[in-house]
Amino acid sequence: MLKTALFRLHFIVFLWGFTAILGKLIQAEASALVFYRMMIAAIFLFLYIRFIKKDSLKVSKKLFLQLTLIGGFMALHWYCFFTSIKVSNVSIALSCLSLSTLFAAIIEPLIFKRKIDLSEVIMGVVIVICMGLIFNTEFQHKIGIIYGIICAFFGTVFSVLNGKIFGKTSAGNIIFYEIFSGWALLSIYYLLTGQLLDFHQVSWTDLGLITLLAGVFTAFPMLESVQLMKYISPFTLILTVNLEPIYGIILAYFIFGQSEQMSPIFYIASAVMILAIVVNGVIKAKKQKQVNS
Repeated sequence: MLKTALFRLHFIVFLWGFTAILGKLIQAEASALVFYRMMIAAIFLFLYIRFIKKDSLKVSKKLFLQLTLIGGFMALHWYCFFTSIKVSNVSIALSCLSLSTLFAAIIEPLIFKRKIDLSEVIMGVVIVICMGLIFNTEFQHKIGIIYGIICAFFGTVFSVLNGKIFGKTSAGNIIFYEIFSGWALLSIYYLLTGQLLDFHQVSWTDLGLITLLAGVFTAFPMLESVQLMKYISPFTLILTVNLEPIYGIILAYFIFGQSEQMSPIFYIASAVMILAIVVNGVIKAKKQKQVNS
């Protein structure tokens, strides 16, 4: 059972890595892409929860407002992620995701009111140095890097806030309301700014790819990751998810070729960042084992 669970875990991480590839293939602007992705994913999740699992979608007013706030951060995270891809490339956007670990080292202690971990600070310094090297050597992608950094920040915020509300309702409800409320907030903003009127110009090819993105690469892996928590530890999940940039960067190189070819410094710095995250995870796991024993 464990081997099957690990295979399923690597498969969904592979799917997440392919998300960036679809983001580049889809010609629509990031605003329209995220709008339709969240709308279609919410529809898939609603149909699954109500008609396949036959669960209740009822949540308290307070929890709904909390989920709406987190959904807003999720929408901003996805918007910045796809914008980073559009203005630079897949490799830049994915490498910036490594900063999520640095932001988590700062934000998580504030939210959960715990002491800052020294190993997280050291790892954070390593990541900042590596990002500095990437910024200097890939300065032509500076706008993409800036959006990527903001993307990592918003992604960390909604992930940490999710940790605060975990267990207050089913995981399916959490995912559904976050995606639905993120889409609703985007709808209001785009309606007020007049952008919503331009979204009908999205091609049928793009809509097909976005539907694939929303169903196979969003709703399914999110639900699957929750199911896998029954068989694997959170540490294993988090550690494996760190492979997402590796899968994505390799896929992008083979699919898009020259446009994804980066300098040697980029690959060295990215490898060091990912290695730092993995080492930090191993250190944390050992500390936790000592505490529990």
